[in-house]
Amino acid sequence: MIIILNGLKEDVPENISIQALIEFVKEGDPHLIVEQNGRYIYPTDYHSTIVKENDVIEFINPDLGG
Repeated sequence: MIIILNGLKEDVPENISIQALIEFVKEGDPHLIVEQNGRYIYPTDYHSTIVKENDVIEFINPDLGG
């Protein structure tokens, strides 16, 4: 299925969870912030939140440091 991930069209498996999507694209930032269609997704919900066709997913990598 096609989604928009960080502004780019991506072909990902059907019925993929946010957690599985993170693993699918090999995103390794432990401080990752995820938005689905403009809505913040809590990390505790990554396993149960399913990505749908045409969803807009944003992976935000905060710059933590001083």
